[in-house]
Amino acid sequence: MNIELMEANEQRVKIFKALADPTRIEIVRTLFLAKKELACGEVGGICAVSKSNASYHFRTLREAGLIKVRKHAQTKYTTLDEATLRKYLPGFLETLL
Repeated sequence: MNIELMEANEQRVKIFKALADPTRIEIVRTLFLAKKELACGEVGGICAVSKSNASYHFRTLREAGLIKVRKHAQTKYTTLDEATLRKYLPGFLETLL
């Protein structure tokens, strides 16, 4: 097995682990449907997740490369990294509609 394929498989494992929780799938769905950057607290509210629980889920999704988070003043904003999902799981996002 070549290095590129091994690295791609490692990334897929991270993605599958991140998506192995219904709450994280709902967060991905919410961000996909929003088509824009949302405050983390707003996403947590839409998905009915407590602040501490949301923080855990955001970290897991970020470490898998599925979301991007930026901080502005006291607020954190997040966006879906659609390119990663389309590269490793083509067609997945369309199943969330």
